[in-house]
Amino acid sequence: MSTAASPSGKARHLAVLCAGVVLCLSVWFAGTAAVPDLLAAGLITRGDAAWLTASVQLGFVAGTLVSAVLSLADRRDPRMLFLACGLLASSATLAQTLVAPSGAAALALRFVAGAAMAGVYPVGMKLAASWAKGDLGLLIGLLVGAVSLGSAMPHLIPSLLGGIGWQAAYLGAGVLAAAGGLSILAFRPGPLLGARPPFRPAQALEAWRNKGLRYANLGYLGHMWELYAMWAWIGLFFSGVLAGEAGPWTFAVMAAGAVSCVVAGLLADRWNRASVAALCMLASGTCALLVGPAAAVAPWLAVAVALVWGFTVVADSAQFSACIVTLSPPDYVGTMLTVQTSLGFLLTAGTIALVPLAIQGLGWNWAFAVLAPGPLLGAWAMWRLRPLLPR
Repeated sequence: MSTAASPSGKARHLAVLCAGVVLCLSVWFAGTAAVPDLLAAGLITRGDAAWLTASVQLGFVAGTLVSAVLSLADRRDPRMLFLACGLLASSATLAQTLVAPSGAAALALRFVAGAAMAGVYPVGMKLAASWAKGDLGLLIGLLVGAVSLGSAMPHLIPSLLGGIGWQAAYLGAGVLAAAGGLSILAFRPGPLLGARPPFRPAQALEAWRNKGLRYANLGYLGHMWELYAMWAWIGLFFSGVLAGEAGPWTFAVMAAGAVSCVVAGLLADRWNRASVAALCMLASGTCALLVGPAAAVAPWLAVAVALVWGFTVVADSAQFSACIVTLSPPDYVGTMLTVQTSLGFLLTAGTIALVPLAIQGLGWNWAFAVLAPGPLLGAWAMWRLRPLLPR
């Protein structure tokens, strides 16, 4: 057994991959983390804040569509794609400090950063799966946990770089993303990395033609209806509920998902992964209904419910990807993962914009309740998928 293929080699390379994903994904919510300072300074409106996050989502959708049609995740060296996209995201995020915080240039840079993540997130899942040997749920759980931790990082950066203002989140995330992109040079793919197939754009349609893939994607859409809208607005929710600084609590809620992804991955490898995903969505949908009324009772109760929500809202995420890896043709795993994430993130742009409308119409007490139908419908799809998964 070679050193790279040994258990210690596997652990080392997966640690490198997860670290790279954490660092690169810090760019995702850099704009959202800057929102409280921007609102306090009167530099943006709440509608502008929604677009700062939605632009990243739309950029990611555009990037994943291009990647899916061209099968980039399967036809190009995934490490070099990861490196190039990490450096592109870093450059776009650092440049954000040089333009007006909510103008066309700012939105364009956020769009570019999101598009670059199409070469990091789905590619990272493919690279993690290349090391799987009876532990696919755990490996992708580790990767999605890294995504959760990276997404939470910008909310902590302003507290660490005090005195800089709204630029702190962008500066810190840009530097971290560059380091993350470069770190992939120390990673080596596992023995199960698929061969590079010929260019077949129509292969992307397999995501809907295949019954199992269709249910997995429907479940993922229900999950994504809730996840990114929750991540986008929980910080502003805390700003209104808590007397102190909201950033550390927002980080704690989002980072809780890094733990739950690993726990759910371990359970999924021993039980039916569709059942694990369904139970997680039922729990998170319940929290979406309860967190607003909890705030009306007491701030500490809202924090407690939000921490449970942060733990459950992303715990199922890895299992949708694991289902795609299990059910896809081996040479097109990267393309199927990219199609899935593209559809899901296109949906999130709408739900991120929906929450501010719900705040206006319902107030914070019930605004998050509009996110509950997604995970409940997603749980139904995953329940239908259960018998289609290999035992």
